Amino acid sequence: MRRFILAILLFTLCSAVAFCQDDQEEQLPPSHAQPKLGGAIGFTPSGIYLNLDPINQVLLKSNASPLSTGPVITTGGQIYAYILIVQNLRLGGLWGSGTKTSQNVTGAIERDAELKTGYGGLTADYVFPVTQRLDFTVGTLLGGGSVNLKLTKTTGSPVTWDSTWADFGSPGPTQSYTRNLTGAFFVFQPNVSAEYAVLRWLGLRVGVGYNETIATNWREDDNYDIVGVPDNVSGRGFMINAGLFVGTFIF
Repeated sequence: MRRFILAILLFTLCSAVAFCQDDQEEQLPPSHAQPKLGGAIGFTPSGIYLNLDPINQVLLKSNASPLSTGPVITTGGQIYAYILIVQNLRLGGLWGSGTKTSQNVTGAIERDAELKTGYGGLTADYVFPVTQRLDFTVGTLLGGGSVNLKLTKTTGSPVTWDSTWADFGSPGPTQSYTRNLTGAFFVFQPNVSAEYAVLRWLGLRVGVGYNETIATNWREDDNYDIVGVPDNVSGRGFMINAGLFVGTFIF
């Protein structure tokens, strides 16, 4: 969450600097009607609102603590370049990942849950110039992603080399274990954004989108298929996006 707030504060600060510079710059001839050229690479934090209720319900029934409400804050990046075949169309790649955790200690037993989601793929965006510095974009991402739920139960006793092997060779059930439940899927992520050129080499973005997942396949510890997973346990969710880019911004 701190990284996401920092990105928003940085956006506000840079925008204020840009507006101050507008009064000092020479008036350039309008160029926003010209085809977009060049490309950029940037840092793209976002917040994705997953449906955590079905996961929190089973965590509570299992004597574990629920995951905190609110978006999963992801960090990642994007790179893109304009193609000259279609005016103002750009192609590139986008990726990101984020984590939520919970911890519960009852007596001598500690139960931890870690949810991690990630996505990545190819992007296509069409840019609608509004002013010399401001653009409106409509685009999508096509690729893949996953949701991983790591469950850990420990007795709270110190872990030693000998106790690890004794537990492994014991004929009875273990008191400490880790399970990884992973759902892999295809991603379709439509989005709309506003982009502002602070300088000729620096740009900022804010936008919204939706992370749609298709054909999710669940496995435990990468070895066993899991059946009966509720449909609402997924990587689907509304997204709020931000971005800080360096590249070519002509105005």
